[in-house]
Amino acid sequence: MAAKKAKPGPAGKTLGSKKSWQGRLTADADAATAEFVSSLDVDRAMWKYDIIGSIMHAQMLSEVGILTKRELATIRRGLMSIADDIGADKLDMPVELEDIHMVIEKALIVRPGAAGAKLHTGRSRNDQVALDLRMWARDAAYDLVQGIVELQRALVGLAERQGEIVMPAYTHLQRAQPILAGHAVLAYVEMLQRDADRLADARRRINVCPLGSGAVAGTSLPLDRNRSAKLLGFDSVARNSIDATSDRDFLAELCFACATLAVHLSRWAEDWVIYSSTEFGFIELHDAYCTSSSMMPQKKNPDTLELIRGKAATAIAQLVGMLTLLKGLPLAYNRDLQDDKRFALAAVRPMMQSLAVAAGIAGTARFRAEHIAETLDAGYLDATALAEYLVGKGVPFRQAHHIVGSLVARAAAAGKPLAKLPLDELRAASDLIGPDVYKHLGAANVVKRYAPQGAAGPKQLRRQLNFWRKKLA
Repeated sequence: MAAKKAKPGPAGKTLGSKKSWQGRLTADADAATAEFVSSLDVDRAMWKYDIIGSIMHAQMLSEVGILTKRELATIRRGLMSIADDIGADKLDMPVELEDIHMVIEKALIVRPGAAGAKLHTGRSRNDQVALDLRMWARDAAYDLVQGIVELQRALVGLAERQGEIVMPAYTHLQRAQPILAGHAVLAYVEMLQRDADRLADARRRINVCPLGSGAVAGTSLPLDRNRSAKLLGFDSVARNSIDATSDRDFLAELCFACATLAVHLSRWAEDWVIYSSTEFGFIELHDAYCTSSSMMPQKKNPDTLELIRGKAATAIAQLVGMLTLLKGLPLAYNRDLQDDKRFALAAVRPMMQSLAVAAGIAGTARFRAEHIAETLDAGYLDATALAEYLVGKGVPFRQAHHIVGSLVARAAAAGKPLAKLPLDELRAASDLIGPDVYKHLGAANVVKRYAPQGAAGPKQLRRQLNFWRKKLA
């Protein structure tokens, strides 16, 4: 079947008329092309940054004598009225205008006062877009850090309430050693802190002003780039105009930070999906963060945790998409970069949602202390402690490991925990074992004896909680 021919766009309906904007081109794009090249469906989210950037650009132009104070006032007044219209969803955004930057500029020009046509002096859409993206990314990094802090506070609160509960730690999803529940919770607080630090560090590289770089080579007009940067809250200006207009490393870095955050949230969600199952029964999730089954009335499904786990796929996909977009671009700006926002926005938005929901989950969940205690002796969690007891008696660790392995096999055959084996059976494996061994056996005794900084015992937990209280205050 032959493809339908696209209808040509109506003459005179684009940027009123678009022919006056497209230089050497003599024909308007047809409807299919106009829709294809438009990014309004995505970059309209940048409108506030475009308004702010335009106002401060005009301010700088006025200060260097390119605009009069009256022209500046007209431009500022016009841009603020456009902001009001966009906020009220009253501004027409025809697809033929291609992007939010052209929409705003067109709206400014048709408003009273001829000064609007001067706003683009010394500026290209290339450095304008780069500016808006950097301002958006700067705020996104900040907002993500705030979301991380709220989740950290919720997790620390849980560790304060129920952190002293003794539970198993796992390696290979097999019972390993006893720990305090708070220690497991704070492991994720540590991961999240690295995410926050990574975003804060990325924000330093984001916070560089590209304005004044023009399309690729700058301009002959006497722009004050440092003044523009100061007005817009940037730490510095981009040194190279070619790099300034084509650089999207800062977005790739933001996407990477989101992907790593997503992996950490996904690991936490997976743990709690497992812990909240009937088979484990370690954690009780609040009903507000669960759903039932459409068929099975007994079900309480941890859907929010599963969705957080699922959002990691989105974040990782956006990082791969961003890097793939950039990998083959020659210097400097290329239209491929129009799609950079699709990846960046789609990386940040799910992470903001996930963090908000995760904080609610963590703030309302509780450990099921009684149920955890019922099965705490299973899995011989104190075997390593028994080996270390023998090390304290002078036995080489590898020999102690072998001795305890044989005792575990004997206890398993008898259906008993190590702490229930009679002393004579323990001494049959090593005559260095004395009555004091029972102070070392049992999960509760083990956690009390953890010695190094950062271990899973009560002294270490108290120190960690004290650190996080101050850090997150």
